[in-house]
Order: sequence, then structure tokens, then C-alpha cells
Amino acid sequence: MLLGWTPASPARHIARVSFFLALLAGWLTGAPSWAGTIRDIDVQSNRIVVQFDERVAQASSFVLAGPNRIALDLIGARPGVRADVGGPVQAVRQAVRGEGARVVFDLTRPAIVTSGRFSADGTALTLELRTVDDARFARAAAEGRMSFLPPFSFARAATRHSYSVSVPVPPRPAAYKLPRIYGDDDDRPLVVIDAGHGGHDPGAISSEGLQEKDLTLKVAKAIRDELAGSGRVRVALTREDDRYLLHRDRFEIARKLGAALFISVHCDAAHSPDATGASVYTLSEIASDKEAARLAARENKSDILSGVDLGTQNRDVSSILIDLTQRETMNASAKFARLLGREAQGLIPVKANYHRMASLLVLKAPDVPSILFETGYISNEKDAALLNSADGRRRIAEGVSRAVAIHFATRMAAR
Repeated sequence: MLLGWTPASPARHIARVSFFLALLAGWLTGAPSWAGTIRDIDVQSNRIVVQFDERVAQASSFVLAGPNRIALDLIGARPGVRADVGGPVQAVRQAVRGEGARVVFDLTRPAIVTSGRFSADGTALTLELRTVDDARFARAAAEGRMSFLPPFSFARAATRHSYSVSVPVPPRPAAYKLPRIYGDDDDRPLVVIDAGHGGHDPGAISSEGLQEKDLTLKVAKAIRDELAGSGRVRVALTREDDRYLLHRDRFEIARKLGAALFISVHCDAAHSPDATGASVYTLSEIASDKEAARLAARENKSDILSGVDLGTQNRDVSSILIDLTQRETMNASAKFARLLGREAQGLIPVKANYHRMASLLVLKAPDVPSILFETGYISNEKDAALLNSADGRRRIAEGVSRAVAIHFATRMAAR
């Protein structure tokens, strides 16, 4: 998973760190940090306020489509009082979930959570709402969950003892070096495979201790071997060992090598162990528009588009060229995403709605078709076993190889 880039994976890492910090705060204050029962849920037209009788450890929210719902997971909380509905919410349901509670808000019309904050004492959570159209709601559903952490208070501990907590900050990654290209025929298109996470960033971790960064590297190498063995394309890996790369460096490697396709490999994760199946992400329209505006505003325009120096063009012409290039890239990315999902079916579990869109930083190359391939759920026992087996990785690689062959054959025929 990714930060800018999996909707979800850095968020899961932050959640684990946040839970540890909440545990530490409770220990320092000499009282449990999470023992709160829900005592009031106030649903308004533009916000939801949830109050607890004591502070809770953490909260996160996400939206679900078909039917439209907002789900709120509360770590260290217990279901409590019934809620009065209002605004876009027609019903509220509560249930025990693991070490906490889940509250589900059934919606009369699409609405998303734009932000959330705890009160100073951690006993109230306010979620800001905004009604949206169906397309924006679908994008929010694909982007994953938002996490909220109550503020910590060390005042009581300070009256008894002095404590300090040291957290090592990883050094900034060294400047990347262009990787080796497998395949000698320069006329063959180049595919760059990116193994997600690495180094100090393990990504998601399974219940058996499997780390996403290790599985993505194994899968990326299997795809490399399959593609290179086909002789149809050249292949490069952004990393071939356990190292961390900045997200922009990952797709910049593909751009500098002149790649015709960029595939970022990840493993999904969910709270439910039953979640299963591969999915393929491409860049959302909103993220594309924001990135186009950022590129157009850059002072140095000589390297925005491969082979096109926009430094000699005025702002309007530059914006048009960037937009046209980006739209073509997004169309090609979406076509390959659908193709990959189709070709992988029968080889590995694939979600029914496998093509999704999100604002993922690793997909923002303006001129290289790019997809993020969630190869399965590391939180699912069967998916994790498949990802950790040579045969499973071979089947993933075969699906990618089939899609790549059809992708480039179709584009060559079109030209």
C-alpha cells in the first residue's frame, strides 16, 4: 500500500503507530485511555458529533457504496445510546467490532466526511460532512479511510515523573540511480515495475508477520522474469532490494528511462479477514486536474513532458499540451487497468469491481501510462498464502504478461 500513494497503506502504518502512542499515553497518565461508551450521536445537516463518557483511543471513517453509507470505526469504544437521525442520514446502526465499535450511517443521498477532530479531552469527535454527486462519492469510496487521533495529555504524569520518548527518524533516501534494463532490443517497449514500500516502510503486515514490502518485491521480480522471458518487452525494476524510494522518484525513474508503461505492485489490507481479490487503480480525474495545474505553474518546464520543451511556450499553450498529454495517458492507463483485471481472472482472485480510481502520488507521471496493482489482501489468509508462494506469484506474472502483450499489440495496430 501507499501514502500518497495506497490510499491506504501509509494510513495503516500511521494507525499502528497512533495506537501505540495512545497506549503509551494511557500508561503515563495512570488511567486507561480508551474505555468510552457512546453516550450521544448528534446528526446534523453538515456534521456528526459523537460523544463518549470517557476518552477513546482512535477513530477512522470510510464510505461504502451500494447502498451509500458512512462507516465509523472506534478503537476502545463501546456501542451505547441510540441516535436521532437528520440531514443526509436516515438511520444509524452500532455494533461491537474487535476491540471497539463500528457505527454505520445509512445515507439518503451521497455524502462524504471532509475532516474530523477530537475535542481537547478526547471525549467528543466531530465529523464534517459534505453532500456530493455519485461520481465524487464513488471516488471517495475508492480512496479508503481517514484516521483521527485524540490529543494526548501528559500533565498528570508530569506531576510525578519526567518522561521522554525517542523515535528514530529515518534519513532521507539517497538520490536514486537508474536501474538495470533487462532486454537488449531498444526497439522493444520498456515496462517499469515498481515494488511498493521498502526499507523503513514495511507497508501492511499480515497476522503471520508477512510484510508487504517483501511480498511486493518477490512479485515484482516474478513479473520481471515473465516479461523478460517473453522477449516482447524490456523490463526494469525501481528497486531490486530492500530500500525505500520516494514516490515521485519511483515514477521519475520510469520517465527518465522512457518507459511505455509503469506498474506499481502492492498488497491490499482490510479490517475484515474475509476481504479478498486483486484490484487495479488509476489516477482520479480530480487528482489529474490538480497535478496538471501544478505542472503548468512550474517555472522550469523543460522536463515536464518527455521530448517536449515547454519552456519556449506561453502559459496557455503549455497548459493545453499538458492537459492533452495527461488525458491520453489517463485513457491508456484505464484501458490497461481493465485489460489486466480481465486477463488476471481465472489465474488469481479478482474483485468484481476491480478497476478503481484514487489520488495516488505514484501514478502522477503525466506522460507514462501508470497503474497500481493491488495483487491481493495480505490480511486474508488465502490471498497472503498465494502471494507468498512461487506458484501464486507465477500466476500473477502470467496475468500481467498477457495484459502487456495485448496492450502493446493493440497500440501498435492502432498506429
